[in-house]
Amino acid sequence: MHQNGVVVLDNGGGLIKAGHGGERDPSAVIPNCVYRPLSSKKWVTPSPTEPMDLTSAAVRRPIDRGYLINPDLQREIWAHLFTQVLRVNPAQSSLLLTEPLFTLPSIQRAADELVFEDFNFAALYVAHSPSLAHLYEASRRPITAQCSLVVDCGFSFTHAVPVFQNFPINYAAKRIDLGGKALTNYLKELVSYRSVNVMDETFLIDDVKEKLCFVSMNVPRDLQIAKKHGKENAFRCTYVLPDGVTHTQGYVKDPEEAKRYLADGDGDSVQEVAKKMDVDRGEVADKLEDRKKIDLSKNEFDLTNERFLVPEMIFHPADLGMNQAGLAECIVQAVSSCHPHLHPVLYESIILTGGSTLFPRLADRLERELRPLVPDEYQVKITPQEDPILGVWRGGSVLASSPDFEAMCVTKAEYEELGSARCRKRFF
Repeated sequence: MHQNGVVVLDNGGGLIKAGHGGERDPSAVIPNCVYRPLSSKKWVTPSPTEPMDLTSAAVRRPIDRGYLINPDLQREIWAHLFTQVLRVNPAQSSLLLTEPLFTLPSIQRAADELVFEDFNFAALYVAHSPSLAHLYEASRRPITAQCSLVVDCGFSFTHAVPVFQNFPINYAAKRIDLGGKALTNYLKELVSYRSVNVMDETFLIDDVKEKLCFVSMNVPRDLQIAKKHGKENAFRCTYVLPDGVTHTQGYVKDPEEAKRYLADGDGDSVQEVAKKMDVDRGEVADKLEDRKKIDLSKNEFDLTNERFLVPEMIFHPADLGMNQAGLAECIVQAVSSCHPHLHPVLYESIILTGGSTLFPRLADRLERELRPLVPDEYQVKITPQEDPILGVWRGGSVLASSPDFEAMCVTKAEYEELGSARCRKRFF
């Protein structure tokens, strides 16, 4: 089997990453959904090449809370992906598919039926995301103990999973039911309550979250700054909504202004932050004067404390009414569930993957939250992946190009002879 005959598919709740084994980057990264624009009556499958008008678009997703709940919809999306985007012949290809931990047997069976009965793939290998993230990091730099703690903070949930010699330690895996989707919904509620109704604008608020949100290193201080008026408020910035004529996507009105928060240091007081902001006060004052001139042709809204209160939920899910531990406590619980000999090694090799780890300063804040919870004799070292969205896919590509991959797969003949449940025992 030639390695190009392996299709690597990281089937996430938010994005599908798909490509050929052995390559560095996936051929396509598209939303895992179908959408219906306001201007259309039919559901459309996203394409990486065609422009998408997502303003107020209705969305249907085959995956909920991380698990496949609508195989028929997933079949439709995969059919478009394999025929139109990747242009592969499944009958002559193997498939490496990612799957979340603790997937129910009925869901596994539905996925196997899709792969073997609907698409007729020649062979299948199913891998867990944390194993692939660990494998990719191990291929880039030597992880001496072959052991790491993978924190996968994605669209549907957050997992903290110890991985030992490429196998996730299932009994120590911890999950928070909070991911990018919940954060986007929270930001939707805040903006709708304070400014303009955006409850239908999922893709738009996703863009706002990705461009403007950041993790605060000192929440009480930043809340004080966010209360201030005019030029003293370092966090206020404006997002312009699309008008459907001159621009079909929203944008940040002043990108430089959006980065002003980077000037504040860790332990700076409110006054010290204000002094740092004074450096470019004249320039900013001019911009503020411009901004006060209301442009009636544009629909826009301001964000202040929402920018850091939304990612704050990763550390304090209780603020959203969720009876669950924050990310730092979740990591400590996962490590504590392992053998004591592994504790120092796991704390020294924490890998951050998943799109929700892209918030600026998340790794620094997580280290600060972890340090008081971890014994003093242990070091804490957190490694964000260079591209957290593609890290798992790249791990799959490394695995698919290994010489042992063909022997690890379940073939279509084995599936037809043994059935789904017995074939699955080979993977884990």
